[in-house]
Amino acid sequence: MPPMRLSRRSEYGLRALVDLVRHDGAGPVALGALAQRNNLPNKFLEQIMATLKHGGIVRTTLGSHGGYEMAADASAVSIGRVVRLLDGALAPLPCVSLRYYGRCSCPDESTCPLRDVMIDVRDVMLEILDKETLAELAAREGRASIDPRGLHADALAGRRP
Repeated sequence: MPPMRLSRRSEYGLRALVDLVRHDGAGPVALGALAQRNNLPNKFLEQIMATLKHGGIVRTTLGSHGGYEMAADASAVSIGRVVRLLDGALAPLPCVSLRYYGRCSCPDESTCPLRDVMIDVRDVMLEILDKETLAELAAREGRASIDPRGLHADALAGRRP
């Protein structure tokens, strides 16, 4: 997995959680229904939901009307918590990870300019992901444009719709 990309595991987990938050109070949602509504593979989603259950974010109810529902208050669960639970580190390089530090290949971390900028990237990323909750994520409508603020016109030049 490229370091700066959200894994499928976290993407699918967050999509399923948004669905559960949006339908909170309507009773448990069967795994098959959750998978179908969100266009997710059943078996992979089952593994993801088991991890989220073990982490105390969702709970299961058995029986013919059973399924998954939120166990934790969606306004108290950050996106960062979910991604860490599903994938581990939230850092662009191992040498800047606060919880999963790993030595990089540079000769001297203390003088590495790449590491220095990646610490800044990590801090901005953590500020957003640890602040935004599942409730806030579920309340978002989404955006049709990949560049809604028009900040990246050069990068999008020549791109096909």
